Parts: sequence; C-alpha cells; structure tokens
Amino acid sequence: MCGLTGIFERDAAMPAEALERRVRAMAGALSHRGPDSAGAWADPRVGVALGHRRLAIVDLSPAGHQPMTSADGRWTTVYNGEIYNFRELARALEAAGRPPRGGSDTAVLLEGFSLWGVRETLERANGMFAVALWDRQERCLYLARDRLGIKPLYWARQGESFLFGSELKALRAGSPGAFGIDPAAVAAYLRFAYVPAPSSIYHGVHKLPPGHILTIPATGEPRLDCFWDLAEVAAAGQGDPLRAPPEEIADRLEALLRDAVGLQLVSDVPLGAFLSGGIDSSTVVALMQAQADRPVRTFSIGFGEAGFDESAHARAVARHLGTDHTELIATPGDALALVPELPRHYDEPFADISQIPTLLLSALTRQHVTVALSGDGGDELFAGYYRHAAVPAMWRRLAPIPRPLRCLASRALGALSPDVWQAIGRAIPGRIRPAQLADRAHKALDALGADGPDAIYRQVVSQWRAPLDLVRAEAEAPSPVMAQGAAGFLADPVARMRYLDLLTYLPDDVLTKVDRASMSVGLEARVPLLDHRVVEFAWRLPREALLGPNGGKLPLRRVLYRHVPQALVERPKMGFSVPLAAWLRGPLRDWAESLLSERRLAEGGLIDPVPVRAAWAQHLSGRRNLHQPLWTVLMLQAWQEAQKGAGIRAAA
Repeated sequence: MCGLTGIFERDAAMPAEALERRVRAMAGALSHRGPDSAGAWADPRVGVALGHRRLAIVDLSPAGHQPMTSADGRWTTVYNGEIYNFRELARALEAAGRPPRGGSDTAVLLEGFSLWGVRETLERANGMFAVALWDRQERCLYLARDRLGIKPLYWARQGESFLFGSELKALRAGSPGAFGIDPAAVAAYLRFAYVPAPSSIYHGVHKLPPGHILTIPATGEPRLDCFWDLAEVAAAGQGDPLRAPPEEIADRLEALLRDAVGLQLVSDVPLGAFLSGGIDSSTVVALMQAQADRPVRTFSIGFGEAGFDESAHARAVARHLGTDHTELIATPGDALALVPELPRHYDEPFADISQIPTLLLSALTRQHVTVALSGDGGDELFAGYYRHAAVPAMWRRLAPIPRPLRCLASRALGALSPDVWQAIGRAIPGRIRPAQLADRAHKALDALGADGPDAIYRQVVSQWRAPLDLVRAEAEAPSPVMAQGAAGFLADPVARMRYLDLLTYLPDDVLTKVDRASMSVGLEARVPLLDHRVVEFAWRLPREALLGPNGGKLPLRRVLYRHVPQALVERPKMGFSVPLAAWLRGPLRDWAESLLSERRLAEGGLIDPVPVRAAWAQHLSGRRNLHQPLWTVLMLQAWQEAQKGAGIRAAA
C-alpha cells in the first residue's frame, strides 16, 4: 500500500532537475501513505516523471523499491495496492521464461506487462490497485484502477501537461496554477455527501473510474477503456441466476470467501482485522481465524452513548472465536478533536459521518499492526442495507394509493417530533426495531410522493433533496443515481439498488472513507468481500436468495452461523457512527454556528445562507434531526477554510 503520483509534460519543455524536483514535491504530499521510503524517476527527453511513497508490506527489501523498471527496460511503474495472486502469476511468468526480479507483486506486474500486455495482466490480477505505467517503446502513459475502485487515482489535464496521483493534494503540489472549484460538483456533493466519480471538487480534475485504463499517448487524445464492467457482470449474473438450495449457496460462497481471505493473509508485516461484531466483519474474522495457527489480532471501537456502541458485540464475537482483541471506548473529546483534521485527511469535501470512528479505529489498529482486513462491501453485494428491503416493500404498499393523498400524508406525519418517533420506536419489539428510527421515518415520509421504487431510492440516498436550491450552479455533476434508466437493464428494483450502490456509493463513499482514514496513519486496509470472484458470484443470486423476513445477506449469515452462534450477531443493523445530532446541539454547537453563520456562508461564495440557516434552526429546535444534510455544509465550509492560501480559486 503506497502513494503514487506523476507528470507527463507532452511538450517535454521542463529541464530534468526541475521535473524531478516537481515530482518529488508531489510525492512528498503523500508521505502519510508511504512512510517507509520515497522514490522518483524522470525521463526529461519525453517529459515524464513518476513519484512514489512506499508502505512496505510484501518484500521489505530494497528490491521492492519504486519506481521500478522491467527487466527489458521497456516499462517503468509506480503502483499502490496489493496483487493477492502474485505468486500464481509469478509461476506463470517463470514457466514462460520471464521470472520476475525480487519477491514483490510490483515486479510480477511489470514482467506481466512485458509478456501479456497491460489489459491482460490487469485481467489476470486479483487485487486492489492503482497503477501508473510508462511504456518507453510506445512513448505512452497508462493509468489503471482496480475493478471495484478500492484504491484511488485522480488525473488532470492542463494544456499538454497531465498530472495524476493517489490524492488531490499531490496534484495541487504539482500544479503550476490554481485549481478552480466546480459548483456542479458542489451541488452533487450536497446531495450525496461525496463528489461522485468521475468528477472531483475541481474543474478539470477527474477520478479514474473503477475497472478502467486511461491511455495517454505522446500525441493525440487520451483514451479511456474498460477492462472489467460492473454492468456486464450484473447483467450476466442476473441473466443466469443460481437456483440452488440455501445450504448449497452457502457452501459455494464459503469456499470463495475462504480462498479470498486466505489470499489476503499474505504479508511480511503484522496483520489483523477490524471487528464490529456485525455480519460482515465477523465473517471475515471467522474465516481468518479458521486458517490461522495463532489468535488473529482484532480491533474495535465504541462510544459510551447508547445506540452508538457495538463494542460489546465485537467483544463477544472475539471471545467466541478466540482472537487477540483490542478495543477503545472513545470519549466525545476523542472524536471531537478529529473534526478540525477532517478536511486535511479527506482532501475534498466528504461528509460520511462514520469518517470519525473510522479514523479513530485506524489509529488504534496501526499501533499494533500494519495491515487490517475489513468487512466492507457485504451490504452492497448481498442486499444488506435497510433500503434494500424497505424500498420495494414501501412501494408495494404505496402504489395503490393516489399520489396526492400520499403527499398530504407526508406533510402531516412529517410534523411529528423526534420525541414522538422515539415513543413509537419503544412500542416496536427490539428484535425488529431499526436503529435511528426517527431519521429513517422522515426519509420514508419524504419519499411518499415518489412515482416508483427508483425514485424512492434516489430520495433515500439524498442528503439535500434539491441541492440546486443551495448552490449557484446550472446543474449537478452527473451521477448514475440521478440518470434515468442507468440501471434499467436490471428488472428487479433490489438489483438496481445493489448495482447503483456498487457503482457509486461503495467506491466514492465507503472505500474513500476507509482508504483515507487508514492511509492517514500508514495502515493498509484490505477488503476480501470485494474479491471480484465473490462479486461475480453474488450477482448470480436472485432476490429471494438474499432477502428474508428479517433482512438481507442471507447467504453471508448462513456462512457466519457455521462459525459463530446466531445469537451473538443477530440484531438490528446499527451502522458505524457517532451521536452527531446531539453533538451539534451540544459540544459542537459553537463551532457549527460559526461556520453556518450568514456571513461565513456568504464569504464562501458557494452556498445560499437562507435554506441552510432554516435547517440549522429546525435542528436546534429538536423538531427534526437534520444533522446529516447540515454535516455536508459544515464539511464543505471547513474544507474551504482549510484551502485558504493553498492556491484554490473560488467557484468559476
């Protein structure tokens, strides 16, 4: 796990010393991602330079140092990630008479590019990766990103100059001019709490889409090609559903997961796992422990506030599996101390509230290990989010009711206070009571006027329903979520939600959150549930194989119950969050009031203060918990404050 960056000056006008100095400055901005060593390589004749920061995981020797050049001298690369089947690929290379030099997966990739070419090598690779590759023979730069978008890669074009890097701060360090904020990206960010790919917060700076290769030749236009297409995988899987008994499905899934977890246990440094005590992380840890010859190191974090602490559940699972468990019960002060640092860690506006506990968990884990396996991806793959079951059920009940009546009911029920919703929640048996009932109820009420399940889904995943009412922009940056028919090739509405979640929310929110939090402390986070073979298998499962009366992830649950008693993990989904609604009325109130003042909002030049001030007043009154949409504005404001003096222009 590392940080990569580079420049391609196609007019080759920069002297060698200046080119290398510039790329070293870009790599220096990524030092947190790779604390073990730094490297730079430049060829001023063609204007290309590559920079790298290394977090050494496999082959800790100097033979794993990057930038690295292939044995034939044709290819030079910087690379971030892990290729889990690199030993298998190395054997294939040796059989072909092209043994890699050294024991790193980087060396294997390089010789693969030489023998098989770029696309075929990436198709053979099982892993998470972002790659920059210079082909000296063809005078061509390749940028590539793994299938699911686990590892980040940004790129920008400025005339005949191309900049790229693992994080935006590297591009800022290498840009001769200032970047301008894109109001359309701001509008999309306010809707989703993240900037959807391929946009970034800046004009002209792009996220490379997952599963794609960007080819930049010495002359001519760049070309974007897809080497793994989620739409094709989803369509093929749903077109050939696996009709098998539940236990047979669980058998096949467990075999895949066991192999995926086993591949990801390869490490030359200490390794552990995040453990929340939920279905996903418990399954990963159970399969780790089943293949380990000593107790696995596990880590969890909790909060003292009721409804936000899963540490007891994690502790119980750890005790049953026999792991070496470490936990931290964080105080509000621990969490609040991170708030000023969030813009620096996340590099563009980002407002997933669980960013705070994820940073705390990463810091705790890094004190003991250098690699941690995570359970991320299970909800998107196996229909585990509340919305996957709730949206179709809601539409079945709403469709027969005339839409005008539904809109009237929405307004009436929306006037109920959180206290009333809490009273309603107390009347629901705990076994089936969803966490944060009031907030979920208000989301459901907002969707009453929708014209179908897809529209309800768009409402549920939106923080601000009409962000263009807040932002001076002509349109929102595009997202498949808002594009009519983007998932229309899938007949089942649950499949459409899963597809959009995997295409957008997973890489742009969940994986971004984990990557930035873990890499901020030099911790490698691996996600075995996102092995592409598991993803392809999950798409063959029809809705009835995933969803039951008590929620989704049925195959994953059946696998877990073979290792952990059902009673230890069967409970309403809590999520990984902090009591932000209360904090904004309490210890964070003064900080938030300052950022949300009419003057500060106006100075930012992006947001209309009137609707924000109205939402803030409503939240403070207790009539609604509006902490989630307000957090998007707060993180935008905090990010803008952090960028002052950093060469960032206001909205163009």
